[in-house]
Amino acid sequence: MKKHMFVICVAAFALALTFTLVGCDRKVSETRSSSVSSDGTVRSKEKTVTQAADGTVTKTEESKKTTPPDKP
Repeated sequence: MKKHMFVICVAAFALALTFTLVGCDRKVSETRSSSVSSDGTVRSKEKTVTQAADGTVTKTEESKKTTPPDKP
């Protein structure tokens, strides 16, 4: 009986371990760039490509524009 319980516990642990490892995404690439114009405006771009465990690829682009505060 103890042997059966040990086998069941090991199988449950292995199954739980596979479920925790499956959900991880892998970052394939990440690119960041920024530029400053003559009036002080800063433009930033960030591109990220990730790959899920099932093989699907997701591309994310984020752009930001920051203007300097007006001077009195």
